[in-house]
Amino acid sequence: MGQGIKDETIKESNQNEKAVPVTVAYGDGIGPEIMEATLRIIRAGGAKLDLEVITIGETVFKKGITAGIEPSAWDSLRRTKVFLKAPITTPEGGGFKSLNVTVRKTLGLFANVRPCLSYDPFIPTKHPDMDVVIIRENEEDLYGGIEHRQTADVFQCLKLISIPGSERVVRYAFEYARRYNRHKVTCFTKDNIMKLTDGTFHRIFDEVAREYPDIENEHWIVDIGAAKLADSPEQFDVIVMPNLYGDILSDVAAQIAGSVGLAGSSNIGDGIAMFEAIHGSAPRRAGQNLANPSGLLLAAVQMLVYIGQGDVATKVHNAWLRTIEDGIHTYDIFDPAVSSRKVGTKEFADAVIENLGKYPQKLKSVNYPAHGTPLKIQLAKRPVPFKELVGVDVFVDWRGSADELGKRLEEISNPEFQLVMITNRGTKVYPDGIPETFCVDHWRCRFQSSASGQAVTHRNVVDLLGRLVTADIPPIKTEGLFTFDGKPGFSLGQGQ
Repeated sequence: MGQGIKDETIKESNQNEKAVPVTVAYGDGIGPEIMEATLRIIRAGGAKLDLEVITIGETVFKKGITAGIEPSAWDSLRRTKVFLKAPITTPEGGGFKSLNVTVRKTLGLFANVRPCLSYDPFIPTKHPDMDVVIIRENEEDLYGGIEHRQTADVFQCLKLISIPGSERVVRYAFEYARRYNRHKVTCFTKDNIMKLTDGTFHRIFDEVAREYPDIENEHWIVDIGAAKLADSPEQFDVIVMPNLYGDILSDVAAQIAGSVGLAGSSNIGDGIAMFEAIHGSAPRRAGQNLANPSGLLLAAVQMLVYIGQGDVATKVHNAWLRTIEDGIHTYDIFDPAVSSRKVGTKEFADAVIENLGKYPQKLKSVNYPAHGTPLKIQLAKRPVPFKELVGVDVFVDWRGSADELGKRLEEISNPEFQLVMITNRGTKVYPDGIPETFCVDHWRCRFQSSASGQAVTHRNVVDLLGRLVTADIPPIKTEGLFTFDGKPGFSLGQGQ
C-alpha cells in the first residue's frame, strides 16, 4: 500500500473492535509454512481475526474439480468477503483452470494492486529509488480465456475490453494516488495498433484524468513504457494497465525492485478483496523451513489496512522493515555483503515478532490509517449510443487463392451487400493483393451494405450466410459491423 496517508482517512481508534472474519487458504508447497509464519506475526502484532480455513489447490484439483476450489468454499468467501491466500500448485497437463483468474473474475475483483519498491542497500537492486505501484485490470482483456481453434492452421483468443471495466480500474488508480499522496498516474496501452480495445482504455484514462487536476497523468505505448520502467523506474509512481500488460510488468517491476519473493498484492472488488503473494508454491522447497514469508506477509499488511486494522499493519510492516535492515534474511535474499544472519522461515518470523514496536533506521518507515476504509468507486453515467448494423465480417476456412475466393464471394454478395475486402491474418489480400503476402487457411471477408452507410437487417445477414453455405463456403465465425451514433464500431481495414 502507499506511505503517508492523508489525515481525513483516519478515524477515531476503537479499543473494543471485534475480530474481523477472514477466509484463509494455506495452499500448496511452501504455502502452509509461509501462511503459518504470516499469521503468527500479524497475531503477535495485535491483529483481531476470526479465521475460516478453506482447502484449495492441488488437493481439490486431484478430486476432479477443475477450478481448484470446492463449491462450499465459495460460501465462506461470500460470507467473510476477505480472502488471504497462500500460493497453490496447479497439476501439470491440460484441463485445469487458473484458480487465481477464477476467483478474481467470479468475485469481481477488478483491480490488482502491487507495490514494487526497493530496499536498498539491504536487498540488491540497480534502482535504489524505485517506489512504483502497478494497478492492473483484473477481469478482462485476453484473460477471459475465450479461445477457439477455427481452422487447421489458426487459433483465436478474444481480447475483450469494456468501458465500465476500464473506468473502474482507472478511477481506482486515481483514487489510490489521491489517498496515498502519490503525484502521478501513468497509463500503458498498445493503442497505436489496437485502436478500439486499447484505444478505449486510453480514452477512458484521459476522461477520468481530467477529474483529478491535482494528479499528474501521462500515457506511454506499452513497449517503450516497459523499456522505460526497466531502465528508469524512479520516473514512475502509479501505473495502470490492462490485464495482460499488468500481469507481465508487475512481475518485472517486482524483480527489478529486488525480488519477486518480497512482493504481495491485493485484488480489490466492490466490498470484497483477496490478498496473496505474487510468487508460486515452490514445491521443491516445501517442508524445509527455507521459504521467505515476506510476500504473503506484505499482502497480509495490505489486508489489515483494508479491514481497518491499519495500526497493526503499521506495526507489522515497520517490524519487517527493521528485520530486513538488521540483515536477518532468508536464503533467497541472503548476501554476505549486507546480511548478518541467514535464517529459516520460522526464525525469520521470530525476528519480525521480536522487532514489533521498532522502526527502521535507514529504510523509510510506514504509517497507515488506524481505521481507514476501502476505496469506493462510482462509475460515471453514460448515455447508451444508437447502434445500427451496417455489415458483417465472415470468417471462412479456405485452401485456395485470395483471387479465387474473392471472385466466388462477389457472385453471392448481392443484393444487400457488397464484398469490400478479404484479409488474411489482418492483411488485405483482395482486391489488389500482392503475391508476396503469406496466407494461411483463415480468411476474413468483409461485407457491407450495398448502399454506403445504410443499415442492413439481421435477416439479410442470415440470408447471406445461407448463400455461403449453399456455395460450399461455410462460415466458421461472424462479427457484426455496427455503428454507434453513426461512428464505426469496427477497425477500418486497408483501403477503407
